[in-house]
Amino acid sequence: MEENFGPDFITVTDEDGNDFELELVDTLEHQGVTYYAMFPAVEEDEASGQPKDVDADDEEYGLVIMKAIEENGEELLSTLDSDEELDTVYELFMERFFQDEDEES
Repeated sequence: MEENFGPDFITVTDEDGNDFELELVDTLEHQGVTYYAMFPAVEEDEASGQPKDVDADDEEYGLVIMKAIEENGEELLSTLDSDEELDTVYELFMERFFQDEDEES
């Protein structure tokens, strides 16, 4: 039996009703909260089937961190409450990413 593994994509809707597709990179739990690290999904060029060129400096391309919250019995993704929370969780993700790279070397 062959299993195909590929990226996980999540579609989120902002407060203006705009949908964004994000690629899930990693999750972690910190102080009882689940956090998600994601990058904006890269669109493929229709002609070549290859990913379109992405400017890594584009503010819409960077790492997106969201957390799971429960509202009306439903799990939703939400932005973080403070810069301090964002900094803490960002550092935790970076430690995990670099730890994984070190283990692969």
